[in-house]
Amino acid sequence: MNIQYYGHSCFKITTKPAGRATDDITIFFDPFDKETGLRPPQGQASLVLVSHDHHDHNNVAALKGEPVVLDTAGEYSVKGVNIVGIEAYHDEKEGQERGKVNLFILETEGFKICHLSDLGTDLTPKQLEEIDGVDILFIPVGGTYTIDGKKAAEIARKIEPAMVIPMHYKVAGSTINISDEKNFCDSMGTCPKEKVSKLTLKKKDLEGKNLEVVLMNPEA
Repeated sequence: MNIQYYGHSCFKITTKPAGRATDDITIFFDPFDKETGLRPPQGQASLVLVSHDHHDHNNVAALKGEPVVLDTAGEYSVKGVNIVGIEAYHDEKEGQERGKVNLFILETEGFKICHLSDLGTDLTPKQLEEIDGVDILFIPVGGTYTIDGKKAAEIARKIEPAMVIPMHYKVAGSTINISDEKNFCDSMGTCPKEKVSKLTLKKKDLEGKNLEVVLMNPEA
C-alpha cells in the first residue's frame, strides 16, 4: 500500500484489491481546490471520500476517471475495500457553527485506516469504539477550524494507532488560517526531524509500533 500527501486533508492511497482483481485501487481523501493556495490533487481515482461539502475538501472535479464518490455516513464496500463513514461535529457547539463531517474508516490489505476529517471536538465513547483497532490515523492538528495540536495528541493517545499522520496544518503555500504541526509535535513529545514524501507499507511494517508519528511532505 502506498500513501501520498497533497497537503491540507488530502491523501492518496494506492492499494491492491481483495479477491481476484489485479488492478490497483486509487483512493483520495478530501481533494481541495486552488483557493487553499496549494496545487489541487490530480490523477486517476477509483474512489473519493468527501468528508464534507466545503471547497477545501470536496474538489472531486480535479480528479480523472469515473470514481465512486462517498460523501455520507454509512457502511460501504467498493472494489473489495470496506468503508465506514461516521458522523461527527465540525465544531464544539454540536455543528451549530460549521455543521457535521464524516469520519471515514477503511480496511484494505489488512490495514485499518481512519481519516478524522475536520473534527472540531472530542470523540464520543461510541465513536472511539468504532475507531478502535486502527493501524493508521490521519488527524487534523492545525486548530481554527478543527481540533488543535494539543487536543489531537489527546485523541491520538485514546485511539492508540500504530502510526499517526498529522494533517490540516500550515504548509508552504497554504493560505488557510491554521497553525503548523509544532504544537502537536510538542504535545506528543516525539516527531521525526525529517518529512517523507511517500510511504510504502506492508502490514508487518507496523508490528510493534505504537503512536509512531510520521510527517509527510505535500506532493509537488
